[in-house]
Amino acid sequence: MQPVILILVFGAIIAASVLAAPRRATVEGFFGGQGVDGRDPALWTLVLSQVTTWIFARSLMNAAILGYYYGIAGTLAYAAYYGSFLTGGFIVMRLRADGAMSVQDWLGARFGTVGNGCYNFVIALRLLSEVFANLIVVGLIFNAVLAGSGTTAILIVAVLGLAYSAWGGLSAALRTDVVQMVVFLVVFGVAFVALVVSPGFDVGAVLTAPGTAGPYNGWILLAVAALQVFSYPAHDPVMMDRGFIADEATTRASFLHAFWISTLCIIGFGFFGIQAGLIGAAYEGELIGTWATMFPTWVFSALMISLLVSALSTLDSALSSAARLGVEEAGLPRTLSAGRLVMLGFMVAGTALTLWGNATLFDAVAVSGTASMFLAPVLIVGLVMGRAIALWAYLVAFAAAIGGAFVYFARGWDSVSGWLYEGHKYEQLLVICIVVLVVGFGAVLAGARRG
Repeated sequence: MQPVILILVFGAIIAASVLAAPRRATVEGFFGGQGVDGRDPALWTLVLSQVTTWIFARSLMNAAILGYYYGIAGTLAYAAYYGSFLTGGFIVMRLRADGAMSVQDWLGARFGTVGNGCYNFVIALRLLSEVFANLIVVGLIFNAVLAGSGTTAILIVAVLGLAYSAWGGLSAALRTDVVQMVVFLVVFGVAFVALVVSPGFDVGAVLTAPGTAGPYNGWILLAVAALQVFSYPAHDPVMMDRGFIADEATTRASFLHAFWISTLCIIGFGFFGIQAGLIGAAYEGELIGTWATMFPTWVFSALMISLLVSALSTLDSALSSAARLGVEEAGLPRTLSAGRLVMLGFMVAGTALTLWGNATLFDAVAVSGTASMFLAPVLIVGLVMGRAIALWAYLVAFAAAIGGAFVYFARGWDSVSGWLYEGHKYEQLLVICIVVLVVGFGAVLAGARRG
């Protein structure tokens, strides 16, 4: 009975998303987010869109899994990434004050086609990882509630998500994000209240929980997040795209509201993982199987619907940003057909990656976050301090970040492991991040001069 209810509810949410999408697509709406009346999105449309595209399914699962293993330290470490709304808002405001209407505008004016090519490569990987990771969560959920249905569910969600995303582009993503976020807040709010009032829940125990593996690696991840939180939002095209489609006052307020709402949601979802660790529940299937044994059917279903809604909302936003990347930045014709073709390519590639077999959700965050770290010295020295930076310095910082991301990704390879610090993978990640920043700042400062 549970799988049927889950399928029906999720189907209704997809149908509501299709109905919420604009009936008539325009080029400006598809790539710039304007409504059919030509108006920019309102404040709370922008806020809800920012939040729902950042508390995506992978993030919710990461917060819960890190909470299970490392207690409150693990959940806080992941929540720290949501400080990206503050740093991202700061970067957007500085870019706009400098006359740029995108990160590519600013980089292109200083480093030309090569500089933009490096940046676009990183964000293309980021978008591909978003499609892949959220489809993986869909597969995990449906496999947990109906064995063997995961691949079928992935294919259905991929096709339906692509269908309404390709119809309206960014304007469709903004409108459907509102519907999806309202559903998410209601369903997750009900599940969270049920958790808090359940027998055995102790808020004091949750807030001091050490996790099943101890808090040490959670604090290590918090240090990693602190090192990545400035550069992380700048390589997220979904966030950056939403920083340039409304007036400055609306944009500034949207980043502030998105910060506190999304942070609370992530911490709240982390509580479910922490509680599982506190009661001694066995880890099973990315915690989905664990929750099935912990909670009443309706609470478990509410959690699964929350995850599915967040996955769907991220897919359409990732695809709209992919279309903008391919058309506005890569030089394809500025037509609906070209944008839809780019969306199709990213969805096919992301779906194909789900067959790869790697469902370690935090790895995608760690790899893309490390790859983005070349932007920290470039933006701090170039944008904030106003210095001109030599192209060679930019490329050294970029090479260091890509090299660091590759080393973390390939840490299990014999040819790579011998070069790494002997410790837990998160300790290795911290060391890699420090090295990347030292090399990046060293090169950028050496190649900087007063503009």
